[in-house]
Amino acid sequence: MSMKLKIGCHLSFSQGYVDMANTAIEINANTFAFFTRNPRGGSAKAIKREDVDSFLEMAERHDFAKLVAHSPYTLNACSADPSIRDFAIRTMSEDLERMEYTPNNYYNFHPGSHVKQGVEIGIDFICQMLNTVLKANQTTIVLLETMSGKGSEVGRTFEELKQIIDRVELNKKLGVCFDTCHVWDAGYDIVNNLDGVLEEFDKIIGIDRLKAIHLNDSKNPCSAHKDRHELIGMGHIGNDAIIRIINHPKLRDLPFILETPNNLDGYAKEIKFLRNNYNE
Repeated sequence: MSMKLKIGCHLSFSQGYVDMANTAIEINANTFAFFTRNPRGGSAKAIKREDVDSFLEMAERHDFAKLVAHSPYTLNACSADPSIRDFAIRTMSEDLERMEYTPNNYYNFHPGSHVKQGVEIGIDFICQMLNTVLKANQTTIVLLETMSGKGSEVGRTFEELKQIIDRVELNKKLGVCFDTCHVWDAGYDIVNNLDGVLEEFDKIIGIDRLKAIHLNDSKNPCSAHKDRHELIGMGHIGNDAIIRIINHPKLRDLPFILETPNNLDGYAKEIKFLRNNYNE
């Protein structure tokens, strides 16, 4: 059993790994997430070897948990537009090469929106991308994020994620990031039936695939399919359910990433609250 909560938030990559690590330490975090490039797309900033080397030493010294990098929101592998699908392949391929500067971490992405093509076609395009970009020698595990089901999102059910995993040749390189706001908005009642939801996940996907948690409250009731994150304890999920999540034996050792609508001071307060309610 872990003796320390693995908790962090999204930080800006603009100043490099060392600055992100220093910011994490300042707010009592021991992991963090970052966008691999501008969340709305564009080119990635250069990675400096000396920055990476200093970060890796810091991460070991401060016992950092695995990082959870995030692809840009514009990455849509199942778009109806071939040029957008091509952008997704090129972006993820480049991002995964860059992730090898910091080996053995996670790269999270939204499966995408099929844009009225249908779920089956969407899943087919997603699998084509993953079968193109995943490499046998990569150390990074790519995480499919659970989605809320707004619009034509793929990944709103555990079954849809399972279909993707099953059709990817190198699926040992795949895992799942469980977003608490998204699964709640998708209709999984993690407030009143957390055990049942996790049992369903285990039966359909396998609990060993669950690698990271996006820890968010929700502005919406269960099954709203809207995806609007809220501060911890201020939404429809609430503090009691959040505390059960971070202490659940099947979840407590995973990295938790806050994506609440917050600033650094707010994240520091949430991290303090969560640490105070974690059963070490």
